[in-house]
Amino acid sequence: MDEQESLRAAINEDVHLQPYDPLWPSLFAAERERILCLMPDIFIELQHIGSTAVAGMRAKPVIDVMAGVKSMQIARGLAEAICNSGYTTSAEFNATLHDRQWFMRWKNGHRTHHLHVVVHGENAWRERIYFRDRLLADRELAARYAALKARLAASLGADREAYTDGKSAFVNSVMSGG
Repeated sequence: MDEQESLRAAINEDVHLQPYDPLWPSLFAAERERILCLMPDIFIELQHIGSTAVAGMRAKPVIDVMAGVKSMQIARGLAEAICNSGYTTSAEFNATLHDRQWFMRWKNGHRTHHLHVVVHGENAWRERIYFRDRLLADRELAARYAALKARLAASLGADREAYTDGKSAFVNSVMSGG
């Protein structure tokens, strides 16, 4: 499979949840260090977010990295440097985002990492940290989220956007204290 075929396969990859892999935190740590070495002095902080950051949770085997910067202007200006570091993105998709910029890394036709560049300390940053930390602190909440993800993956696995949208009500409920 050439690089373009691999990229197309990764972009169109179905949602498949896997059992928690204890290697996920070390994969995050390695990517964090790689990013910091390639782009020193750009990011304020990098955090492991998403389901791979929650011990014991089934997840898509994609490491979600959240990188904090000082402003959205900085975030928007990083696309070339990030893409030169092994990620790709959609300029059209990023143009629709007001609180972050999104990038994807892939290998052998599979997504390996998502990089979310957000303003450090603002809502997008705080909300993602809060949601992750709530799942880490509350096993019952994490189990309900895992069950929802399993149902969505089974019924919407070929439609990544619908899968993501299907989690929104749960995430919003947690964010509002539910």
